[in-house]
Amino acid sequence: MTGSVLISDVRPYGEGDAVDVLVVDGSIAEIGPGLTAPDGADTVDGRGGVLLPGFVDLHTHLREPGREDTETIRSGSAAAALGGYTAVFAMANTNPVADNSTITDHVWRTGQEVGLVDVHPVGAITVGLQGKQLAEMGMMNAGAAGVRMFSDDGKCVDDPLLMRRALEYAKGLGVLIAQHAEEPRLTVGAVAHEGPNAARLGLAGWPRAAEESIVVRDALLARDAGTRVHICHASTAGTVELLRWAKEQGIAITAEVTPHHLLLDDSRLATYDAVNKVNPPLREESDKLALRQALADGIVDCVGTDHAPHASQEKCCEFAQARPGMLGLETALPIIVDTMVTPGLLDWRGVARVMSERPAQIVGLTDQGRPIEVGEPGNLTVVDPETSWVVRGAELASLSDNTPYDAMTMPATVAATVLRGVVTARQGKVTR
Repeated sequence: MTGSVLISDVRPYGEGDAVDVLVVDGSIAEIGPGLTAPDGADTVDGRGGVLLPGFVDLHTHLREPGREDTETIRSGSAAAALGGYTAVFAMANTNPVADNSTITDHVWRTGQEVGLVDVHPVGAITVGLQGKQLAEMGMMNAGAAGVRMFSDDGKCVDDPLLMRRALEYAKGLGVLIAQHAEEPRLTVGAVAHEGPNAARLGLAGWPRAAEESIVVRDALLARDAGTRVHICHASTAGTVELLRWAKEQGIAITAEVTPHHLLLDDSRLATYDAVNKVNPPLREESDKLALRQALADGIVDCVGTDHAPHASQEKCCEFAQARPGMLGLETALPIIVDTMVTPGLLDWRGVARVMSERPAQIVGLTDQGRPIEVGEPGNLTVVDPETSWVVRGAELASLSDNTPYDAMTMPATVAATVLRGVVTARQGKVTR
């Protein structure tokens, strides 16, 4: 699916004077002032806004197959397009688990049929996410989906020998292992960050060491295997320091941080509202600030939303019994603007780096996260940095409404999203 579109009056990376960008047959054909749209081409008025490469999310949950009551590939794709994304990676913890090529190929083909974003399925590392036996990564990689990332996200591959074998196998295939870093023996019954707030509220504590011990273990395993490992949803200042150390040693380790770990902290738990329950949990202010700086410095490589829809009954219950997770696709950009751009930690080129370029590089997507230059793919996001909006959970594209940002005013909006020259979202509505 390719198209042609003229995007007028935009500033690539927020720099210089506004120009027009013409995409023809899915690729950028011309950049300059006063361009004319060819017959049949779509048009987007950028209104002086910022033009960025389309965003890439390495960590989203689309729930299909199995929990289509909370999200589908179509509804999740709509949320992604509205959030400025042109590619997302759908985690394997579906029902049935995406541990075979039948499931991963289904997810890929359904995403292509919807056509709003490229939906890349993430294959499970172990059969049924049980942590006992490696899944058929080679068959999933060789299938129609060409699976390039594997994760048991939601569960940690806590057996070090099994994780070592997975990394060795991944090296031979040229694919990426993404780890949910959580030593399960340290988090039995845990529901909140282990600290003063959890103690005061009577909530079972989740220590930082549960994450950090797996991060350092897997860094060493990746070093010995001579391959790459990716850390999902880094959440502690200690993880930042371990990542810094590992990278200084030349270990091929990358990491993502979620928007909610950059904006929120465990002070929000005082209301016992389970909308704030996530895995890993919201940490302390010091962790939040350390993660912001690490993202700016490149110690943490990119932003991953961990978009996790849940039904109302899974959230409107006792905090300890609630499912962890929150929506993230439509609110990711404004949170990055709020936490990183406004304080001066990132400029718009930095936003492109952490939301598009680095995630695409990490998984080897050659058609995403590319420079805004003639001849490059027309996967683009137009941002209006001046217009704020109020989050209403019921009005988001997701089938679920478990957002912690309800009624919160967000800076910046996604004015349009373009996938290979086809406008997939415009002014808050999907176009397909």
